[in-house]
Amino acid sequence: MSLIPWFSLHPSNALFRTLSRPLTHPSLLSTMKAKMGFVVHAFTLSVLLQSAALAAPFPEASPDGKVVVAHFMVGNSYSYTRSTWSSNIALALAGGIDGFALNVGSDSWSPSRVADAYAAAIGTPFKLFLSLDMTSLPCASAGDANVIRQYVNDYANHPNQLFYRGQQVVSTFSGSDCKFGQGDINAGWNYAVKATAPKPVAFIPSFFAAPSSFASTTVMNGDFNWNGGWPAGGNDIDFSSDQTHINAIGGRYYIAPVSPGFFTHYGANTYNKNWIYRGDDWLYNSRWELLIQHRAQIDIVEIITWNDYGESHYIGPIGADQPNSQAWVNGFDHQAWNTMTKYYADAWRSGVYPQITKNQIFLSARPHSKSLTVNDPIGKPNNWQWTDDNLYAVVFSTGPGSLELSIGSSKSTTAISAGVNKIKLPLSPGSPTARLLDSKGNLLISFSPSGFTYVTNPPAYNFNYYVAASP
Repeated sequence: MSLIPWFSLHPSNALFRTLSRPLTHPSLLSTMKAKMGFVVHAFTLSVLLQSAALAAPFPEASPDGKVVVAHFMVGNSYSYTRSTWSSNIALALAGGIDGFALNVGSDSWSPSRVADAYAAAIGTPFKLFLSLDMTSLPCASAGDANVIRQYVNDYANHPNQLFYRGQQVVSTFSGSDCKFGQGDINAGWNYAVKATAPKPVAFIPSFFAAPSSFASTTVMNGDFNWNGGWPAGGNDIDFSSDQTHINAIGGRYYIAPVSPGFFTHYGANTYNKNWIYRGDDWLYNSRWELLIQHRAQIDIVEIITWNDYGESHYIGPIGADQPNSQAWVNGFDHQAWNTMTKYYADAWRSGVYPQITKNQIFLSARPHSKSLTVNDPIGKPNNWQWTDDNLYAVVFSTGPGSLELSIGSSKSTTAISAGVNKIKLPLSPGSPTARLLDSKGNLLISFSPSGFTYVTNPPAYNFNYYVAASP
């Protein structure tokens, strides 16, 4: 693994915090609790807000209130300029994404990156809102609320701040034990995010607490069910976790997660995160289809994530500020998932799947068998047995035809219909090739993505997915 820059090694840094935050998936909740120091950063008033923009209206991201956002790790944006933000916003908009949830921690430089993000969004329809990372930000005393209040107040009138049904959206990662020196969690969070806010706040946190506690947590205007994005075992994804949270929140707002996978591979001598969640059977597509099916019960869909490289669920470009994840991220581009998102995001907002007007093939696979034993000092990731050794293909087709799919000695030919088609093929050592033919046998697409080979002798365990889309 390459070394991360010196600035990311301090426990107050969000890159460090991303790697060492508590494990919150139900199957791993009790595995560890990161202990770390915090640095309270100071704000200045030079947040680059344009005075003319402050008086502008703040429309909803979509007319019927259905919003698609992507979780963005500000801790992985140390080197970002306003131009970098602009290019990422343009890519997200092309993928049908309405905005970013800006995960902010206690880094002293985070306010400047957040200010650049909001400045870059001006003049676009792209929305932004705060996702307070409470595994990094302190919350024991009244003074700890100051940094949160400053964030909320600074962007309440920004034209690109996300408002949902007239309320400024504020979210969290964790924070169910935060009291900010007040009597209880309700008083604490009201003090931190609502008491001094210049606009009404829709507080929709991701609290890793039993859903049975939501009825008494009245400060919550809704719930973001972070852990619902992946199966909690070797099974495929379903809607049961969502339904539990929806029932518990009792008519308040619900943010549903969607994620393409999860793999992290840090040893016990660094950040002690080494596990996978099942991403098989076209998890990203299947999860989107579930959310569209249950659209009436959901207010916002949040993609996990745009740029969390350490956990391998990024759908944006691989940036320069990796949290020492290069060993399993470099060479594993995921932007095809962003391309695919446009189809599902449009369906989510409208309630109707759009007509496919362009033939396209999407391929994804892991680089080696789950059963291999590798000379890797970190060891095989926990839950490795939850995945399957398959090449997954998704075909967006304008009409009937057939798909010829191969990797190594494994081959298949499958009938294709107009719409979205899903095909899987057992993995075999080699590189994949896909050929799409129309109903008369004419070749429409021949696709052999470069840079991916399924191998039998990897240098280390890598359960990340290689993903590619045909031109």
